[in-house]
Amino acid sequence: MKAICSSFLLLVVCFATAGVPTAASAQTKTTSWPDAKPLYAVRPPRLNGAAPRAAAAVQLTQWKGKFTDLTHQPITFTMVGTNPTSTNVTTTIPVFIIPIKMVYGVSNGNLTFDPVAKKLASGKTIIQNTLASPVFNPSLNFTQGGVNLGTTQYIDAYQRGNFWSTVKSRPKYHVLLGTPTVLAEQSITVAKAQGTVITNPFGAGKVGTYDINAFDAKLQAYMTKFTQINPGALPIFVTYDVYLTQGGCCIGGYHSANASEPAGQTYATFTYVDHAGSFSEDVSALSHEIGEWMDDPFVDNAVNCTDNNVMENGDPLEGNVNYGTFSYTLNGFTYNLQSLVFIPYFGDARATSVHSWLSFQNDQHTVCPGQ
Repeated sequence: MKAICSSFLLLVVCFATAGVPTAASAQTKTTSWPDAKPLYAVRPPRLNGAAPRAAAAVQLTQWKGKFTDLTHQPITFTMVGTNPTSTNVTTTIPVFIIPIKMVYGVSNGNLTFDPVAKKLASGKTIIQNTLASPVFNPSLNFTQGGVNLGTTQYIDAYQRGNFWSTVKSRPKYHVLLGTPTVLAEQSITVAKAQGTVITNPFGAGKVGTYDINAFDAKLQAYMTKFTQINPGALPIFVTYDVYLTQGGCCIGGYHSANASEPAGQTYATFTYVDHAGSFSEDVSALSHEIGEWMDDPFVDNAVNCTDNNVMENGDPLEGNVNYGTFSYTLNGFTYNLQSLVFIPYFGDARATSVHSWLSFQNDQHTVCPGQ
């Protein structure tokens, strides 16, 4: 359900028809949020931000491509990894996981959402279950429409399908996420003016809310605090049962960079919601954001589409049934992974992708509006 507009010059996110919450006034009281929308934010790079650490020495592995879209306009883009049309190598991106505990006081919900402490029925914590998911675990086989894309991580399988016309003859071509290093958990005490506890608009239970701009300021500080993080790696911030807000609710995650390409520090954040059938259920928001990071790491791949002005490959499907997710069972747990559109959706040649499909699950059948 697309209700976001973005500017490359300003870090803004716009929402349609979203109400404003009233903070809880009693210890056990929670609020509802009228007109809540399941959304992902589009946040362009911080063009006026601080210079990334070690930018000259370490950069994200990236490649540039181009095509002529269906409006006969040239499109250039930057993606993670090496060029699939000319290389046959495996790229592995180092990953850091930073859990974030969100603490709400007596005036705004009196609950704490802690991804490190929260245990699921399996006995795993939110963080442990995330690490065991198909986003990081390469144990699942992905066969789409009878074509075996590989036994690998989900986003690598997606990217192989994205460029199957050339990758099918390049079996060593992969773009993988390295085994994540989990850094020390950070804690945010949520001020009443910045967030509250509400009834989950998309499922059972309670969730927290928090202002996206305040949250992003925290992430910038954390990336400076952890000296291990550098532009060649991907830091991923994890919250549990917390939606971000800006004028409206509810944002499941976003990815961005603290400076423009090629030297900016890219990063992503998502919330893990443990209520069945809910928006951002388990790693669905993670799969959305990492898929978008793979194909638009600096949020600057401009396209001629009226539903997207940048190549965000998850947004066109987020409004589908079950928020565009499909279930995959791995080691006894059923994960939800969001389908992603292929590059032909944005106007590239249909023959580029597996089966000439427009999306990983063949659940998109028209190119983007404007093409």
